[in-house]
Amino acid sequence: MKTGDGPDLAALHRLPSTVGELDLHLFNQGKHRRLWEVLGAHPQEVEGIAGTAFAVWAPNARRASVVGDFCDWDGRHFVMRPLGTSGVHELFVPGVSPGDLYKFEILGVDGELRLKTDPCAFKHEQYPGTASIVQQLEHHDWGDAEWMDARGLRNPLREPLSVYEVHLSSWARVPEEGNRSLTYREIAPRLAEHCVRLGFTHVEIMPIMEHPFGGSWGYQVTGYFAPTSRHGTPHDFRFLIDTLHQAGLGVILDWVPAHFPSDAHALARFDGTALYEHEDPRLGVHPDWNTLIFNYGRLEVRNFLIASALYWLREYHADGLRVDAVASMLYLDYSREPGAWIPNRFGGRENLEAIEFIRELNIAVQEECPGCVTIAEESTTWQGVTAPVEHGGLGFTFKWNLGWMHDTLDYLAHDPVHRPWHHDKLTFATFYEHTEQFLMPISHDEVVHGKRSLLEKLAGDRWQQFATLRLLLAYQAMRPGKTLLFMGTELASAREWDHDGSLDWHLADDPMRVGLQGFMASLSQVYRERSCFWRCDPDPGGFRWIDCNDRENSVVSFERRDGNDFAVIVLNLTPVPRNRYRIGMPQGGRYELRLNSDAAEFSGSGYPVHALVEADEMPWHGLSHSVALELPPLSVLVLAPLA
Repeated sequence: MKTGDGPDLAALHRLPSTVGELDLHLFNQGKHRRLWEVLGAHPQEVEGIAGTAFAVWAPNARRASVVGDFCDWDGRHFVMRPLGTSGVHELFVPGVSPGDLYKFEILGVDGELRLKTDPCAFKHEQYPGTASIVQQLEHHDWGDAEWMDARGLRNPLREPLSVYEVHLSSWARVPEEGNRSLTYREIAPRLAEHCVRLGFTHVEIMPIMEHPFGGSWGYQVTGYFAPTSRHGTPHDFRFLIDTLHQAGLGVILDWVPAHFPSDAHALARFDGTALYEHEDPRLGVHPDWNTLIFNYGRLEVRNFLIASALYWLREYHADGLRVDAVASMLYLDYSREPGAWIPNRFGGRENLEAIEFIRELNIAVQEECPGCVTIAEESTTWQGVTAPVEHGGLGFTFKWNLGWMHDTLDYLAHDPVHRPWHHDKLTFATFYEHTEQFLMPISHDEVVHGKRSLLEKLAGDRWQQFATLRLLLAYQAMRPGKTLLFMGTELASAREWDHDGSLDWHLADDPMRVGLQGFMASLSQVYRERSCFWRCDPDPGGFRWIDCNDRENSVVSFERRDGNDFAVIVLNLTPVPRNRYRIGMPQGGRYELRLNSDAAEFSGSGYPVHALVEADEMPWHGLSHSVALELPPLSVLVLAPLA
């Protein structure tokens, strides 16, 4: 369809549209849950002609064109046709095939020409290139049918869930090849084996969506439908998730609907107007990150984001999304000075449009992808983050318990001699324990920007730091709620995480680290084997303090229970052993020591303890029976009734 001077544009415009009327209607209503199948670039045949169908939303553009190498990047050749009043421009371009670079040339209402990447592209060039790449959403021969069939039957609230948070670019590198990062296919078997060996149930991948600046760790997204090409193709990324599933590991992806970067080639002022963002900077500019805030009141923008979420769950078989920066979405005055924000229509600080969007998002995930989870990274006292939408909540599956994390790390940073005066830091979380469905994170945010490595945060000499780290991990796993650990915790590095480098794998063979990894594997086994540690997380009856008042000795004890299955956990939070320390027990009989964080095999002191103990008929701590224990220094003991 070319004339002597170029393409026969009139003939191209006479071809039938590749976007249907129903598609346009659903999109304008904010209800098209498979939007990626309509907008973007789709290689196909139209009336026997091979090429690619392009469609983009740019309602205020005077003109929208497809440009690329195939037309010398000249926007006069392939001018797209607007489809009624939908705001969508569409064109089928013969001869364009997978692998071809393209952008949209947008003539804005302000008279300026802008070259924009495709918001719905499946693949993008690597920075400093900024073009989109035509990509067939190719068929993948999935091998995870057993996992996917079972997913919809699961109840994540009542199953074991321990997450390994990973930044793919810095998990491991190849120093012999310029210190390059691993590809998706290279990392897949290694990551799967590592997480299975340590006993994790899930892997959480920090934002894998395309982003130009590696230093943002993926949190400034420009490609909401494109896995970053830093590690390979979209097909390779499917291979990674497939491999993890076949190893029995779920996959959670970090996802960022709160804001986007102001890079000129991406979403910012896409059609010459504030299309995806707000025009008023008091609503549209994030003061902390100098990024742009999505306009959740615009139906098409909400549709774009919800479709993005569903895309990763459906097309890539992800099992959940960790939604970043939820607090910044909920409050109009988030990180703003007085007078630098606009109240809602009722005069309040709540972002009503963002709340509607979040609820719609969580409903869509529940309806379209049963068994998948959404996790809110939300740092305030907002009520009902995990309450069902029909009960007035936001509808998330879990909320990060950042309060628990900060209080616990602060407590363990104090010298043990001072801990009696900070005892409430350890116990305060139980006052709000069941107000939400919590996940307790020890995440990447805690080991960057001068905060020091996790090991270096803990008080004491090196032996005490390792003992305290084992204690911390056991306390995290044994108390109510699900858990998350950032990669490298198992290596106990003394230096902060470096996103431009690799984890300190050379430490893995150090005896103290060998002991730590052995402990983590044993801890995971005990956690997963006993339902009392996870099935009743949502229920107040699943947790009970036995004693949380012994400030002087800094010893606490509690019970976890699921019906007749229960365990007793005792923490000695000082380096002083406690001999014949008596605690109450829920019933009489013999108890076996299921885990001792101070065992010599875990690089502990090997302080002598009894593998079996008998509960006496001596009331203690309000319970009918009790037992006198030997408590090793800086330790956690887990006891369970002998079957």
